[in-house]
Amino acid sequence: MSRVYVMYGSDGAELALSILEKMQVAEELAALGRELGRRPLIGLKPNLVVAQPAEWGATTSPALVRGVLRYLSKEHGFDNVTILESSWAGESTERAFAACGYNELAQEFGVPLIDLKKDAGVPLVVEGLELAVCRRALELDYLISLPVLKAHCQTRLTCALKNLKGCVPDSEKKRFHALGLHRPIACLNKALKSRLTVVDGIIGDLCHEEGGTPVRMNRVIAGRDPVAVDAYVAALLGYSTEEIPYLGMAEKMGVGSTEYELVELQSEKAPAPPEAALAGRTAESLSKWIAERQACSPCYGSVVHALMRLKEKGQLKGKWQVAVGQGCRGLTGELGVGECAKGFRVRVAGCPPPAKEIVEMLLAWLAGETAPQAPTR
Repeated sequence: MSRVYVMYGSDGAELALSILEKMQVAEELAALGRELGRRPLIGLKPNLVVAQPAEWGATTSPALVRGVLRYLSKEHGFDNVTILESSWAGESTERAFAACGYNELAQEFGVPLIDLKKDAGVPLVVEGLELAVCRRALELDYLISLPVLKAHCQTRLTCALKNLKGCVPDSEKKRFHALGLHRPIACLNKALKSRLTVVDGIIGDLCHEEGGTPVRMNRVIAGRDPVAVDAYVAALLGYSTEEIPYLGMAEKMGVGSTEYELVELQSEKAPAPPEAALAGRTAESLSKWIAERQACSPCYGSVVHALMRLKEKGQLKGKWQVAVGQGCRGLTGELGVGECAKGFRVRVAGCPPPAKEIVEMLLAWLAGETAPQAPTR
């Protein structure tokens, strides 16, 4: 069974370096040098869909990429590394590189920035579907995907698998949409394999891949199976794997497995105030359903994602609150989330719990029409 690793914190560079070092100790990456041979061409594929800094929730932080570059140079001495991307149709990749801090990153490590909008597409046929993939991406010896933990207005989820859509020409991106996105995404990942995925889950977005409703979740996720990584991220956002059709399609094509073993490497202990955990009017509007008490941002973010899923289902109404945070220790009440809320009658355990389980708890509780109680000492 594939392993999915997660570490909690707010320093993307340190988390990325640490999680890869721990994966190496666990022998997930121990043979990396032997796998690749002498001076392989390694490509780092971030998500720079738009020219916005990572704080808006849409793009991969340069700090995370810095941590991956430090790992590659520190642990293995790899010096043949490129960063390659193509922003979405209508956006300039070069403008995104500049706005997102990648020009400075490239200069710091001496790595080239490849704008795949300028690259030629190579025609392929995968599972009977014709598609074109950028030549420079296909020439890589080892592709590392560096997506952002985000929801998506059409596919519900955009993370490991969908991140590779930036490796096709703009005309192909538009055709993917015309084909319904799911099957083309699965076929693309069979044609172009990401060997390692490191997810920027420090700040993601609740609603759209272009950002604007950012949520701080303070975590980095990594794994060698992109399907397993996406299955875990889907649960974090409150979705089942069945609600993300391209996950099942990719699994049937042999890209990876939706079954995984979760390895949590550390927990964030310092609480984050709600104003630091949320930004944007859509996300802020959800806070009235949350009784926040010194909540760590991973738990708080999971509650926010769950409430967003309830809002989509038309179930977010009435006057009630979910208690979350270290300040819930020793309290009792009706609805609680996390290990700190053990005294609450209806609770999802976990540190942090996935949004999917919170959604299921709240839907069951709402169906029971039980009046909530405010937490008391």
